Amino acid sequence: MTEHEERRVGPQHMPDGLTLPIHGPDVPRAEPELIEQLSRVSAATAAAGLHGMGVRQSFVQGPVQRLPGTSIIGTAVTLQFMPQREDIASGIGQEQAEKVSALWRVLDEIRPGDVLVVQAFGDRYTGCLGEMLITYLKGRGGVGLVVDGCIRDWPKVRNIGLPLWTVGVTPHYASQASLFPWAYNVPVALSRVLAMPGDLVIADDDGAVIVPRKMASDLAVGTTAHEEWEEFSRLKLAAGGSIGKYYPLNEEGHREYEQWRAAQERTRQA
Repeated sequence: MTEHEERRVGPQHMPDGLTLPIHGPDVPRAEPELIEQLSRVSAATAAAGLHGMGVRQSFVQGPVQRLPGTSIIGTAVTLQFMPQREDIASGIGQEQAEKVSALWRVLDEIRPGDVLVVQAFGDRYTGCLGEMLITYLKGRGGVGLVVDGCIRDWPKVRNIGLPLWTVGVTPHYASQASLFPWAYNVPVALSRVLAMPGDLVIADDDGAVIVPRKMASDLAVGTTAHEEWEEFSRLKLAAGGSIGKYYPLNEEGHREYEQWRAAQERTRQA
């Protein structure tokens, strides 16, 4: 590395005196009981439930499931990429610069049950994380990764087994293109969806949904009931029952559902 490059590696002072990486306070984690309740809720049901509660933008459009059949529920820990500007933060120095950036720091914040969510503007040239950092994320107890952008080292990453949702893959490292890991534990935008540190992430083959932390308990109550009656409706529709009666349940269908649920409860207690 040249002397000129060395001067541009490491925490860099911005014009107003702040220093990179920027970071917010410690992330509040959800109670295990709440995580357990929401573990039975699909992304589609969560998105519908939030819509009914007034939150219209919860689905992170763009990132798709890279390991089909897997699903996650966990607390959001956030990482924010921002556009490079050479006098403040750039990719010069490659990994040496990244090692003192938000990208490395956020991984040390990960606790068991966390989901790392990454703002990257849907950029297809920036490889936000690769094999080694994703290995570390899983090793720290992270249960998933949602990136509004790309990752790299896909042939090796797929064998790590960590559920992840990305826009795509790229051969580039994190600061090789036009973005730089800027901040962590701060609000981030994922495809126009606001994610706050401590929000919950529910993701499956339908995609990733951001659940506001303060609404998670109410969502758990409402969607658990929804999932239960849908199970009953599914059985009836598969047997040729009337869709007008069983989806959604009309008054008669609801009475049958209550009887079915009572019978299920007696069976469990027997």
